[in-house]
Amino acid sequence: MHELSLAQGILRVALRAAENGHAERIVSVYVKTGAYSGVVPSYLDECFALMSKGTPAEGAKLQVEEIPVVVRCQSCGGESQIDRTAACCPRCGSSEIRMVHGRECYVDRIEAE
Repeated sequence: MHELSLAQGILRVALRAAENGHAERIVSVYVKTGAYSGVVPSYLDECFALMSKGTPAEGAKLQVEEIPVVVRCQSCGGESQIDRTAACCPRCGSSEIRMVHGRECYVDRIEAE
């Protein structure tokens, strides 16, 4: 369950941002995760709630948005958004594709007061 370590990292980023912005409380943390990142949003939310107890982020809402998988075809050079189960370029049918987006996980923005 890597969501626990991700929640720790997200909390660290949020607390640092709040401190740098002289905020007293974190209201929301917006996170983007790739469809292939392996992140289970409900687990991440639970872990974040657990890790944030007793901090300025306690009670903050974790907003998770999934980033779709985008591949670049080595044959035709095109970039396409694909379904998680697709294994070929939707433009030319080549199986020579490389993932451009879909594995990332990062804090996009934080709302604090």
